[in-house]
Amino acid sequence: QVQLVESGGGLVQAGGSLRLSCAASGRTFSSYNMAWFRQAPEKEREFVAAIIWSGTITDYADSVKGRFTISRDNARNTVYLQVNSLKPEDTAIYYCAAEFRNWGSRNMYEYDYWGQGTQVTVSS
Repeated sequence: QVQLVESGGGLVQAGGSLRLSCAASGRTFSSYNMAWFRQAPEKEREFVAAIIWSGTITDYADSVKGRFTISRDNARNTVYLQVNSLKPEDTAIYYCAAEFRNWGSRNMYEYDYWGQGTQVTVSS
């Protein structure tokens, strides 16, 4: 069992930056592949970025590549999402998620555990 708690969201102007954090409970965090998804109002939840359990491989959606960076600290049981050059279309609730079976999946239904989300609002 893994419990995830996101933080770091907020209101920022276009072009600004935030650092989102996802703190995990449990001693098996280092064995989970982690991901960030986001959901804007009246839109489906979409994949943003993922990082393999060891931290050595990452994957990004095309819409955020070059602007967002995912990282993890297994000693602190935390995964991060640095979001730079924010655009109004990045406005959404950002969720972290964990799975341990299938690295590389961008399908939200293959993730086993989810946090409650943190709101990111980008003003123009």
